[in-house]
Amino acid sequence: MKYQRIQDLRKDADLTQQQMAEKLGLWTTTYARYERGEKEIPFEIAIELSKFHNISLDYIAGLINTPKKLKKD
Repeated sequence: MKYQRIQDLRKDADLTQQQMAEKLGLWTTTYARYERGEKEIPFEIAIELSKFHNISLDYIAGLINTPKKLKKD
């Protein structure tokens, strides 16, 4: 996972770590550890981040360098 990317996405959404953690149902300290790369982001949380920011999971995972919007069904 590219931890800097989730921090950049959060800041682009004008959210604090606490606000983002609340949206994900996490403790703020847990979310902060994800952003610092101290704790591996669980797949389920990565999916929730992808949905929240409406970008592909590939971007969060660092497989692509340009975020792609999620496709609408």
